[in-house]
Order: sequence, then C-alpha cells, then structure tokens
Amino acid sequence: DDDTFSDVFCENSKKLINVHLFALAAKYYSLSNLGVCTPLQDVLEALRGDNQGTTGIKTDEFMNNKKSHEVQVLSELVDNIANYCGIKQVIDIGSGKGYLSSFLSMQYNLKVYGIDSSNTNTNGAHERNRKLKKHWKAYQSRARTNVESQSLQCQDQATIQDVVPRDFTEIATSETSKQTEVDLVADERKLSEEVLAILSVLPADAVEDLSSSQCNCGELCEEEKAQRKMASLKAKASKLSESNLYFPLTSCITAETELRDIITDLEDCVMVGLHTCGDLAANTLRIFTDKPEIKAVCSVGCCYHLLSEQFENQEDCSAKVWGFPMCQYLKDKGWCCGRNARMSACLALERVAVGQMLPTESLFYRAVLQVIIEEIYGVTKSDRHVGKTFSKSSSFEDYVRKSLKKLELDDSKLPDSCIMDYYEKYKHRMNELEAFNMLKVVLAPCIEVLILLDRLCYLKEQDNIAWSGLVKLFDPVKSPRCYAVIALKKQSC
Repeated sequence: DDDTFSDVFCENSKKLINVHLFALAAKYYSLSNLGVCTPLQDVLEALRGDNQGTTGIKTDEFMNNKKSHEVQVLSELVDNIANYCGIKQVIDIGSGKGYLSSFLSMQYNLKVYGIDSSNTNTNGAHERNRKLKKHWKAYQSRARTNVESQSLQCQDQATIQDVVPRDFTEIATSETSKQTEVDLVADERKLSEEVLAILSVLPADAVEDLSSSQCNCGELCEEEKAQRKMASLKAKASKLSESNLYFPLTSCITAETELRDIITDLEDCVMVGLHTCGDLAANTLRIFTDKPEIKAVCSVGCCYHLLSEQFENQEDCSAKVWGFPMCQYLKDKGWCCGRNARMSACLALERVAVGQMLPTESLFYRAVLQVIIEEIYGVTKSDRHVGKTFSKSSSFEDYVRKSLKKLELDDSKLPDSCIMDYYEKYKHRMNELEAFNMLKVVLAPCIEVLILLDRLCYLKEQDNIAWSGLVKLFDPVKSPRCYAVIALKKQSC
C-alpha cells in the first residue's frame, strides 16, 4: 500500500515524525527483503552440476578473519564459474595485496592476473605471494602427514603400489608403453593436474628419489618403473605448481582499458573484483560486457562515496563515463544520490545491530572541526583529508591542530581557548549527532540497494548476457559489503 509509510515525515515541514515507521520502511526497501537476490548455494549447485565442491586448506593462519572469510567464499565461487565455462584464466581487478589472486592460483591451479593501480600494492603482492607459497608447502606437508597417520598405521614399509589407487597405477604403466617422451611432454599440463590431485593425499615419503635407489640391476623391475614414472610426474607437477601462476601487474583500469595492452596472452577468462572502490566496480562491468574474451564476471564493490555521479553537478555531463547511474532507466530519470547519501550507503547496519557501535566521539570531533574550518578559515571544500587523525590524538585540541596541519591551514591564529570554546559549545549535542547517525545507518541498505540494482539493471539491458544476478556472498558482520554482481555471457559471445 502506497500509504503505509505516508506518516513517516510531516507533510508540511518534511521533518521525521515517526522513527518506528522510518525503520520499518527502511527494512522493507532493503535488499534482503526485496526478493531479488539469488542464494549463493543455488548458484554453486547450478554451476557444479553433479560435481562436489573442493575441500581446501584454510587461510586463517595467514590472513585476518575478515579477509580469510572473503577469500574462502569468493575463490570457491570463482573456481566453479571457471569450471562451468571451461576456462583457466582469471583477471583480478583491483587485486590489492594479492590475497585472492594467490589463493586462486595455489588452491585451484588457475592462472591469475592481478591488476592494481598501486605500484606499492603490486610489489608487495610479489613478496606476499612468495611467503604464501612457503605457507602452502607447510600446509601440504601437514596434510600428507595427517593422511599417512590415518591410512598407514600398520604399514611401516609402504610401497608406491600400496598408496596409489590401483587403477591409476595401471593407467600410468599402460600409458608408458603407448606414449613416447614427446607425447608425455605434450600432455604435461593434463598429467600434472591429475598427479597434483593424487599427490595431495600421498604421504610425504611415498615417492622415493631414484638417486637413493639401492637396485643395481641393469633392467628395472616393474615396481621401480612405477616409482620412476611417479617421480618424473611429480617433478613435472612440482614444476608446474611452482611456476608463476599468479602475475601481479600495475595499471590503472578505466572503462576504455584495452586488456590486451596489459595481458599479452589474454584468453577466455573470468573477471573478478573483491571490493573494487568507487568507479572501478562500474568499469569492471563495462569491460566485461565489451570484451568477448571475458566470459563471466563476479564483482563486489565498495566505497560508494567515491562513485562519480552524472547528475550530481549541473555541468555538462554527457562526455564522461560515470560510475552512477549505469542503467538507462535511471539515466532517463536523471537520478542523483549525492555524496551524503553515498557516504551513508557505506555504513554497516548489521555490525551496529550486534553491538559494534558507531565511533560517536570521533564523528563528533570531525563535525566540530568542520564548523571551525568554515567559520575561522572560510573553507567549505578541500581536496585534502583528515584521515585517521582521531586515533593518533590525545585530546580534542590535539586533534584540531593535527587536522589543520594536514589540511595545510595555519593553526597559529587559533588559540587553545578558542578550540575548547567550540568543544564546549557543541558537546551537549553529541547525543543528537549519535541519533542522526543511527538513522543514517538504518537507511544505508536502501541506498546500497539503489546502487546495486542499477548495476544489475545495466547487465539486464545487455544482449550478450545469458544470466545475471545479485548474490549475498559474505557474512555482513564480518564483511559489510557482502553482495556480488555476477553475470555469465551467452555461449556464442
């Protein structure tokens, strides 16, 4: 009923008069209530068919809890998409420190290009990838040791035939007689992938190094032939797994970016973005729809306040590619959110709901600072940012002075008494500020809905898309920006 929420605001003053109805209206128009999301499990089941999911190694020992959760969930989804499309290449847009890229390459044997605009991030990703590989070897060794203790409790002298499934040994032996070494080299990648799966459950000492063999026979027995075969395949598999399956690259991605200028061996691939900031999320979708090589996309955006808006200013807005709106429907309506609304969309309702309250004092400090720089310095807009000054400040006075220096404003003309006068003038209104910010938190999901549905509608408008949807990937308490925009192209595209 259109009249259900008509009493939220006063018709004349437009002021909020019913907080309870306001909260109900916000919930009603939130993404979780609209019924437009596809459950993650439904997507995974559709992609897998009869195949079961992969049991992987946990990441929480070398990533924080939030990042570990995100990487585990998203990487499984990306791997299923890649398998469904029959492709092995992934492009990670805004790859940052490379956690997702490294995990995709090591856990799922995908060839991943991680592209980030920051040279620092790219260089750091190289080093971090090297360290993660060390962790990976330790995990694999531990997994093999666990299997050994479980499956070989009474077999101290186990041979390769005791461990490898009989059918695999028979296949390996028969293939040796049928194929030449040239054939084996040609099939190296396929064999290596198969052996990697087998080796992951072998005990660490299952395959002996041939150099340690005590046999002096001129002709190898069948057992040693099998050992040599497995050792050779293991070496090839190890060489493949140690190759640079993850390539961190530095480049600024725009809607007009030519991927072939960055990736010389670009092939059919999946494009993924984990918390792509501002316009990068929109540009990821535009590149996906425009490039025939990109068969699927999975984009989780963030930092809505950094989005560029076509109708936010009254300037000529026809030439630029904008972050919002994307779909023709909102463009035709000239829809505008504004920075304040987009800032609100970044707030985390679920975290507040479980007791992780807003930083009221730091928000109060920032609000009073805004009054000071407007009234004392006449500054209403600046390209500089205060950043995380609050956590480094011992008092409000210290906070103001450090902030003014960051903003390159002369604080010498501002005595301590003046700073504290502003603090005393407004401190009784701190509760009002907290209440106002709580209302913004309640409204946040509604604004996020608008941005996400705009992106989904943009994909629905394209002729080359077979399926697109919104999927809730993450626990919103751990990762507030938890929704992914996913799309698959038609097979002919």
